[in-house]
Amino acid sequence: MGTPDFAVPVLKSINESNHKILEVYTQPPKKKNRGQKITLTPVHKFAKNLKLSVKHPDILDNKEEYEHIKNLNPDIVVVVAYGKILPKELISLPNIKFLNIHASLLPKWRGAAPIQRAIMNLDNETGISIMKIVSKLDAGPVMMKAKIKITKDTTNEKLSEEMSNLGSKLILDSLNLIEKGDEKFVDQNESKATYAKKIGKLEAKISWNTDAKVIVAKINALNPNPGPWFELNGSRIKIIKAIEIKAKGFPGEILNKNFTIACSENAVQILELKKEGKNTTTAFEFLKGNKLEVGSNISNNV
Repeated sequence: MGTPDFAVPVLKSINESNHKILEVYTQPPKKKNRGQKITLTPVHKFAKNLKLSVKHPDILDNKEEYEHIKNLNPDIVVVVAYGKILPKELISLPNIKFLNIHASLLPKWRGAAPIQRAIMNLDNETGISIMKIVSKLDAGPVMMKAKIKITKDTTNEKLSEEMSNLGSKLILDSLNLIEKGDEKFVDQNESKATYAKKIGKLEAKISWNTDAKVIVAKINALNPNPGPWFELNGSRIKIIKAIEIKAKGFPGEILNKNFTIACSENAVQILELKKEGKNTTTAFEFLKGNKLEVGSNISNNV
């Protein structure tokens, strides 16, 4: 059970192992763009190429899906970034283990946005947890974990790829342990649980009255979606890439002609950006047609 690109390496890994995939579950196809073209999820496309059986129900919490999975009778259901909550009745089916590949070191960062939250929080490390699915969100006992370092240059895209590949290896180790009967599930420490709620557009807005390192981490975490942004002359500007610069000024002040903006501590130099309705461009190209006055304050320029 999986949906985005993040889940594809796991599907590939299991398919190439000695374990047999009975069926693939993913989110339903969606209509995209002006032409309303039907688009399959990355997992759906990949499974189709492998000629695997694919199901994409709108709702799991009904008798039809319950009976289908019960009759399919898998030993294990592997869930990774599926995007749907599994009903209690389903995960209570006897003789079936429901495993989730979660992108954090549980119990830290349970929930929808663990990768983004770890980067934004300036964590030094994160990782993958293989856990048993229970009714409470990401609260099940854990059988395996592996760590990944986070640096000031770590981006959402880079970390997602690393974690996805790590998860695809870890799940095979987990399946092999279960096959031998050597698996051990350890309960999570509830007192240390933290939650990674989904990040909306409002939270993605940049506040210059923040340390530069925190703003750069936010930029690294929130690309491509929902995208960190600020307003300039009535237009929304998404920051694609930026670096921290040692410099001083009032928060929001344009410090030089290289699009360096002062923060509460140090400054951020914007390297790549995207104006509303336009393509991504370098700051150098953007400034050719958009003059910024050094000394003006971007916080007031909305």
